[in-house]
Amino acid sequence: MQKIVLTGGPGAGKTVVATAIARAHPGRFVLVPEAATQVYHRLQTRWDKLDLADRRDVQRQIYRLQVEQEANVERQHPGRILLLDRGTIDGAAYWPDGSPDYWQALQTTPEAELSRYHAVIWLETVAVLGLYDGEASNPCRFEHPEAAIQSGRLVLQLWGNHPRLKHVGAFVRLADKIEAVKEILCSIET
Repeated sequence: MQKIVLTGGPGAGKTVVATAIARAHPGRFVLVPEAATQVYHRLQTRWDKLDLADRRDVQRQIYRLQVEQEANVERQHPGRILLLDRGTIDGAAYWPDGSPDYWQALQTTPEAELSRYHAVIWLETVAVLGLYDGEASNPCRFEHPEAAIQSGRLVLQLWGNHPRLKHVGAFVRLADKIEAVKEILCSIET
């Protein structure tokens, strides 16, 4: 079963794009929702309101939920392509002690995590266009526009060794970004 990750910084459109594509093509794709948003909603907090120990604990919870969701969706929807709103690698961008410590703390490696996924599509945040709305569209967001851009770049760096990493730039119209992702999906599905 193929797993394709949509990743990028805050305001990149990951959730909207993944949801739109999965809804438009339910026979081909099934959405795996973003684990981080679920964990933060359950805890009624966000990353910038946590101390270092809690940030580590939350990232562990996000990782476990991500892995669990992927396994559950694979079981429940055999033969469909999993379209993931972020993947396990993304957590390394938010680990307070840096990515090498993230891998060690979770008893994994970047190579093991990269191998979980068939392809990765990195989406650029609309912050580069001056269109970033911060927490208005997602109350879990805490980054200001420049931090959203930097977060996206760090995520891109963390996924950088994936053999099927594709890039989608920022678009003024979300519909154009959805179409760009659909084109990439058609090219990497086989």
